Amino acid sequence: MNHTMLDTRTAPAASARGLTRSYGRGDTLVPALRGVDLDLPRGRFTAIMGPSGSGKSTLMHCLAGLDQPTSGTVTVAGRSLESLDDDQLTTFRREQLGFVFQAFNLLPMLTAEQNILLPLELAGRRADRERFTRLVETLGLADRLRHRPSELSGGQQQRVAIARALVTGPAVVFADEPTGNLDSETSAEVLGLLRTSVRELGQTVVMVTHELDAAAYADDVVVLADGAVRAHLVDPDADQLVATLRGER
Repeated sequence: MNHTMLDTRTAPAASARGLTRSYGRGDTLVPALRGVDLDLPRGRFTAIMGPSGSGKSTLMHCLAGLDQPTSGTVTVAGRSLESLDDDQLTTFRREQLGFVFQAFNLLPMLTAEQNILLPLELAGRRADRERFTRLVETLGLADRLRHRPSELSGGQQQRVAIARALVTGPAVVFADEPTGNLDSETSAEVLGLLRTSVRELGQTVVMVTHELDAAAYADDVVVLADGAVRAHLVDPDADQLVATLRGER
């Protein structure tokens, strides 16, 4: 099979075809994803929603190359992930993807600036200082760069984590319950910043969340149920979203 690069200007940021993921075997087999077909658009903020056990985190992990599907294909930034070996996949994730997790995963001995620049250092790449400056100003971190994580609030730590995810100019940023450890005011701030990265920096963001308030910040919402896509909503209003989550649409 010829694994050619797609034209990433017109292709989706990420796509899945016939995606399945099962855990266990025999009587203990648990299907987490059941034949998911999905295209995630470039330059938009997409939320993946669904009840606990719906497969939303599994879907994100497969799309991000953090988990291997049982069957089906995943294409991200024009690359077919199943065509990559472990080393190539590690390099691809480092160069093309950004990650924001519920736990901030900052290194305590490094300053905010050093944490932000870490992905570039690991990749042996020089920082684009103009992009870095724009990032820290957009995220309100310019006066916090010399502080270590222990000297920052939870919201500031998550802003550092977002800056770290964005600094490489990734094709896609995956955010897994990014506001799970934050109070409502800080959550709104972090979600606003993710949306700003899409609007002002042209970033593509894919976020897993179970919170309606969080999904309201997204441009598109993918709703999962029992490992399958129930709906893919474009610019939904609150009523449409609630009705879909209740299974009324």
